[in-house]
Amino acid sequence: MSSTNSKEQYFVITADQKNSRSAPDRVDELISTLDSSVPTVRPFERTAGDEFQAVLDDPMALASLAVEICSDGHWSVGIGVGPVELPLPSSTRACRGPAFASARTAVEAAKRQRIPLCVHGPDIRWCHHAQTAARLITNIIATRSAAGVEAVTLIRQGFSQVEAAGSLGITPQAMSQRLRAAGWDLESDTLDLVGDCLSASAGRNRR
Repeated sequence: MSSTNSKEQYFVITADQKNSRSAPDRVDELISTLDSSVPTVRPFERTAGDEFQAVLDDPMALASLAVEICSDGHWSVGIGVGPVELPLPSSTRACRGPAFASARTAVEAAKRQRIPLCVHGPDIRWCHHAQTAARLITNIIATRSAAGVEAVTLIRQGFSQVEAAGSLGITPQAMSQRLRAAGWDLESDTLDLVGDCLSASAGRNRR
């Protein structure tokens, strides 16, 4: 029989596709892109219809993942923080524990929010801080113009601002303006803030 070890704090992410009755199923496609790029304790799996779930231990990876999924515009995202029943089964669908219940609470709450990303766990204060920071950067990313997305994509690929400007056929000054309007200067630091708050919500590295 498995037991819940309260010292083992994990993160469970649950994502539910929005408007799934009238839109193409996006679950399998997204899972296939995430499987090789995101470190998980238990893998991404479809859990029910238009929903998928995974177990993670890395708060920084989770911060980037949750914001990326939510800013896509097609998903409601819930993050649950807490213990799980150990030993963990090999399948995410078979896992149980308070972190999974918290993820369910979070994703249901997210469906009612303008920015559908919620964090739930026993440490209400730090979960709220993580949720607020995640929503702020999600809003910045989701509202970028097409020109801003194009500029940020090149910088993420390793181009310098001068190189990216040349690739787009614009001046370096125009490139700088596009990145500023896209909020690129806030993205990395805010994602770090989300990760730090998630870490604190699991009782790690508190000062």
